Amino acid sequence: MQLANKIIIADDHPLFRTAMQQAVKQLVPDAEIPQAESLPDLQKLVEEHTDADLVLLDLQMPGAHGYSGLVFLRSHYPEIPVIVVSAAEDPAIMCQAIDHQASGYIPKSAPLEDIAVAIQKVLEGDIFLPEAARRHQHQPNQSALDLADRLASLTPQQFRVLTMMSEGMLNKQIAYDLDVSEATIKAHVTAIFRKLGVRTRTQAVIAVQSLDIEKPEQQISASQPAS
Repeated sequence: MQLANKIIIADDHPLFRTAMQQAVKQLVPDAEIPQAESLPDLQKLVEEHTDADLVLLDLQMPGAHGYSGLVFLRSHYPEIPVIVVSAAEDPAIMCQAIDHQASGYIPKSAPLEDIAVAIQKVLEGDIFLPEAARRHQHQPNQSALDLADRLASLTPQQFRVLTMMSEGMLNKQIAYDLDVSEATIKAHVTAIFRKLGVRTRTQAVIAVQSLDIEKPEQQISASQPAS
């Protein structure tokens, strides 16, 4: 195996980032390990490190809604494999991560040795899933995958704007944070509506929030009217 030299860890818990760093160093002692603690941080990090060999991604970070961070990475950086590392241990959630093109899934409860094995398998080009997920009889949720395809059509800046919208920020607040004009944000919002097939901010927010993993069986179509 050609050893990786740059592995990104994206998790909002410092202690777990440290544990993941130990697992990576156990396998690749000389690896460079950039770290992010939110989805906006991760977006900036992958822009700076497009040569990364792997991303270890927590699903529940600030700015992320379940699989939204995974959808962003796979649509804009398809050459970088992603392993989801999550506290969620439902086999259905693990399989859904693979549906959204993750290269592996590691429960946070796994021992460091198992995490290192999973990383090695993915770096060798394999898909890694825990035994419980491999035994699970899974039917992909087509409506969720269709939504992911629409989200994948957003540019990185449009994805940032949608993420900020989902946090309740107004156009002028988003414009200030991104250091652009409010007219630019309005243009992005219009493009987001068109690409997602929605007519209102509420519908757009419902669409991205439907990627949350708390209730994976309740995927909401972006085309439904907002209540």
